[in-house]
Amino acid sequence: MNEDKKDIRALSLNELEAYFSSIGEKPFRAKQVYEWLWNKNAHSLSEMTSLSKSLREKLEEDFAINPSEIHIIQKSKDGTIKNAVKLYDGNVVESVMIPTSKRTTACVSSQVGCSLDCTFCATARLVRIRNLTVAEIVDQIVLMDKQSREYHQKPLSNIVFMGMGEPLLNYPAVTEAVRKITEDKGLGISPRRITVSTSGIPKMITKLADEDLRVKLALSLHSAIEEKRNLLMPFSRKFPLTEILKALQYWYSKTKSRITFEYIVWNGINDKKEDIDALVKFCKKVPSKVNLIQYNSIDKGDYLQASADIMNEYVSFLEKNGIVVKIRKSRGQDIDAACGQLANKS
Repeated sequence: MNEDKKDIRALSLNELEAYFSSIGEKPFRAKQVYEWLWNKNAHSLSEMTSLSKSLREKLEEDFAINPSEIHIIQKSKDGTIKNAVKLYDGNVVESVMIPTSKRTTACVSSQVGCSLDCTFCATARLVRIRNLTVAEIVDQIVLMDKQSREYHQKPLSNIVFMGMGEPLLNYPAVTEAVRKITEDKGLGISPRRITVSTSGIPKMITKLADEDLRVKLALSLHSAIEEKRNLLMPFSRKFPLTEILKALQYWYSKTKSRITFEYIVWNGINDKKEDIDALVKFCKKVPSKVNLIQYNSIDKGDYLQASADIMNEYVSFLEKNGIVVKIRKSRGQDIDAACGQLANKS
């Protein structure tokens, strides 16, 4: 790690072309370096063997590569792997690789800590230290792709921005990382296999809709009753459900991509008929589907998973109203890798 030199991965292709022109090299060298960085995922400048030794030495004088590395690996009995990923400055984020028989999904972090205050989430109890860079986001995916190939003999198939942090509060890096992940000269992963999950920031949802990234969108909803949602997610007082709904309707009008509502059901909190009715009413206002999520306890606090009968009542009523719904079973609970549990305990 070299903090005195700029990480070359912070440069765009145009900036690389300008650099090579400034040192008297042909602009095509920029494309070669770009491919080494984002397609071959070189973690040192000396690896770039298509460049002359003297040019590599010149690059090493001017730049560095500060790759992320896996600091601690925890393996769940269900095959899930949680990684504590150490960044160049010593900070740590967690990412999770979730295998199934059909696919392997990478759950990626976008911030060190989190700036939101969801009362049921362990990550929200951490202080937001900083946003991740494009390279730090991509590094997590590259590392988990290697794990998937090693442990399950297949590449990553899906990516969800559902790890530590709110992706839309690190908007420039997250959207640029998506471009690096999806472009042919990058990782070449289909954007339809990438989901950006947000707690609900209307202005940024609208902005994302205009990007034409072709990713999927998920919203952490948890209650379609304003007062209850505000108690669960106090920051949401700034973003009323009416504003969020307008942003989601705009999203669908631009992308024709159905929104997924992530929804935890808790005992005594949102387990009444009025809660189900409110969710159905909200879903009918924009093309959507619902993931009912098993609650993952983070302490001996006030939240308890709703009963199976209540979950089934949700499913029955949603399906009766033509809304696609799925109960999403949590993975990696035994290593605190499940939804809402990422807290850098390691």
